[in-house]
Amino acid sequence: MVHYIKALRGKGFHHLPVYGWRDLVALALLVTIIVLLGAGARHMIAPLSAGGQPEISLSPTVLPGYALRTTMRMFAALVASLIFTLTYATLAAKSRRAEMVLIPLLDVLQSVPVLGYLSFTVVFFLSLFPGNVLGPELAAIFAIFTSQAWNMAFSFFQALRTIPQDLDETSRSFRFSGWQRFWRLEVPFAMPGLIWNTMMSMSGGWFFVVASEAISVGALHISLPGIGSYVARAIQERDLHAIGWAIAAMTATILIYDQLLFRPLVAWADKFRYEQTAAQIVPRSWILDLFQRSILARLLGRPIGVVSHAIVRARLDLPSPFHRSCGVPFLSSRAVDVAWYALILFGVAYLAWTLLQYAGAALSWQDVSNAVGNGGLTLLRVVVLIAIATVVWVPIGVAVGLRPSLAEKVQPLAQFLAAFPANLLFPIAVYLIVQFDLSPVIWLSPLMILGTQWYILFNVIAGATAFPSDFREAAASFRIPGWHWWRDVMLPGIFPYYVTGAITASGGAWNASIVSEAVSWGATKLSGGGLGAYIAQMTEAGDYPRIALGIAVMSILVVSMNRLLWRPLYAFAERRTRLD
Repeated sequence: MVHYIKALRGKGFHHLPVYGWRDLVALALLVTIIVLLGAGARHMIAPLSAGGQPEISLSPTVLPGYALRTTMRMFAALVASLIFTLTYATLAAKSRRAEMVLIPLLDVLQSVPVLGYLSFTVVFFLSLFPGNVLGPELAAIFAIFTSQAWNMAFSFFQALRTIPQDLDETSRSFRFSGWQRFWRLEVPFAMPGLIWNTMMSMSGGWFFVVASEAISVGALHISLPGIGSYVARAIQERDLHAIGWAIAAMTATILIYDQLLFRPLVAWADKFRYEQTAAQIVPRSWILDLFQRSILARLLGRPIGVVSHAIVRARLDLPSPFHRSCGVPFLSSRAVDVAWYALILFGVAYLAWTLLQYAGAALSWQDVSNAVGNGGLTLLRVVVLIAIATVVWVPIGVAVGLRPSLAEKVQPLAQFLAAFPANLLFPIAVYLIVQFDLSPVIWLSPLMILGTQWYILFNVIAGATAFPSDFREAAASFRIPGWHWWRDVMLPGIFPYYVTGAITASGGAWNASIVSEAVSWGATKLSGGGLGAYIAQMTEAGDYPRIALGIAVMSILVVSMNRLLWRPLYAFAERRTRLD
């Protein structure tokens, strides 16, 4: 085709573009992706087999197809998480009254473990599409969504609350409508941090993919073809070779979508950094360079660009709830606040009463005392692990974020480590604990850190990446030394990002306790106690009243921790570290 078009140009058709090797490579990539997505989608909407579900094979030859199915579920959940983030976090950031409800609710939602959602939603999704694989697929996608959305929502909320005052005033001087301000100021400003948190959310989905694809609630057992169900069966059969193949497949999958998606997004989002001087080193992506230099890709993308440009520039006014001053004209602001508080209290009381009616008859005060005691043990573990993760990963995150060339090398490694399911380390943990007669109460705790530390690392990297270069140059010109540089320059600059990472890390630690406080390897089972082990045990038994009790205790502890510690730090970050 290239030679044919060149011949036509030689005969007078000079308006025809000349396509080169970049166009062929770009076209091949697009066609391959479309074909793979189509093949995966066809399996996800197929009817259930006569046996109810397919048998999970441990043959290495099935792993490419399993990896495709798992990746499609995770990206479907990621799209849903992005839509949720742009709506939920925006409403919470722009409406003071909505924030009173939405942010505590987000605290509760991120504290509810994946098994807690599956316990009460899997039957609902199965009833939507009886006799079709789409029901279990939606249940798995929803479970993965619950491990992705909260982190992204907190990141976007934090960015909207810390938009620099000069950018805010500039958008108002241009008289942007609410719609234009959202797409031309707020989303671009939040983009660097949101992309890093999106990568973290993708990794968080990997951490819980075993529980999402190998669903086991009481007598209900569903295994969907995927890497998660492959790992679950390998653990059940104590097949170390299968575990090794699963690690290899997961590594290859992460590297592929890192190169094809996240690395280009990081390079593209660099233009949205808020600073007054150009960065000395900018992140690069060979995929982004390929498509930007491909004539065919530009031609195919031009209609999409025209439509998106028109949508972004449309002068639309957002609904009144998206404005801070949303109130009722004929009532005072104080009267509206009182009515709103009363409505919130009524809603909380109604939910508490409903929970008591549902579970009260089957529970005793001994059950409550048992759940609270286990919650205190898990709380101690969470606090200790967050402190350790902070000391270790904040300096590393700053070092990586300030060096884009280093970030390019660390990014895929960090994604892989963050995505590495703790389940794959259970054989080693169980063997060492049994071999050396160690206490599971202490030595199972490190497994929780695998699901928490990465939130802090990724958010600190995002904060250091977004840190203005002119601030760094000013600090260098004044020769601010050592500890003073950390205290007066860098820590204030990354503090809002760190708080976001710490909040989501705290929620991630509570969630990780479900799979980390009670582990198994074949017939050998160990329990370290704690609320996670309690909920996992009740989920396995199908004891719904005690599942509800465990989730309620976990939610109360997480919300209390956020209200007493993280929210005051969040408010401090907004007041003292906003770039004005």
